[in-house]
Amino acid sequence: MTSAGHTDWLQPSWRDPRVGSLVTTRRGGLSTGRFDSMNVREGLGDADASVAANWARFLEATGVPVVRLHQVHGHRVVRIGGLDVLPASPVHEADACWTTEAHVGCAVQVADCLPVLMAFPGGVAAAHAGWRGLAAGVLENTLDALCAGTGCRPDQVQAWLGPCIGPGRFEVGADVLRAFGCDPHAAPTAACGGTAGFRFRATSPGKWLANLPGLARDRLQAAGVKDISGGEWCTFDDASRFFSFRRDGVTGRMVAAIWRRG
Repeated sequence: MTSAGHTDWLQPSWRDPRVGSLVTTRRGGLSTGRFDSMNVREGLGDADASVAANWARFLEATGVPVVRLHQVHGHRVVRIGGLDVLPASPVHEADACWTTEAHVGCAVQVADCLPVLMAFPGGVAAAHAGWRGLAAGVLENTLDALCAGTGCRPDQVQAWLGPCIGPGRFEVGADVLRAFGCDPHAAPTAACGGTAGFRFRATSPGKWLANLPGLARDRLQAAGVKDISGGEWCTFDDASRFFSFRRDGVTGRMVAAIWRRG
């Protein structure tokens, strides 16, 4: 893991040298106030000119056109290509995308939810994995789509987990445990907070801490992915570096993108 250029953006490492990726932090942009400074999402109250300038700065750093999604905390996956980067192209309502076309970037925007980037023989993918999408199967759907579309196997996929709200900060209710198949009234099992490493840990009556990166790792491993890295950054705890909706309410968004050069 290295910083990208003159910023402290994250730049994951990949086995395939043709794969490139960048994940912004909140540093390196032009926005001010609550959106200081690298907000890349419109419609939050930030100045449109600042958001446009930030996005242009990001695109310059990637060197490729990047397709943006209308994310809805769901599990829909779309295949994208060169036509999706044209100015008049519709925005897909989905929470994950993948492509086999070179020089087309897959991207998701986050501010506590988990961005998951994937590289596989012949292509790349990006998924937005909040707890709702994760429980609904957004990662499994992404793997199913790219494997069906290319013939690759899950054990050929390399996955990287980006910054998200950490397991010491993500407090949830019983509805989240049930979404992951855990009974909040039963004795904890290994998958639901037992001794094998916590995924949910009780903090007070009706409240638990949830380990979002851990839950994502579990799902990827169960689907057959063996090469999984990242997941060590907490957006909530590092206010100087990351946007966090849970911490700040009104805040900006970061972007995680991945592409293939050839």
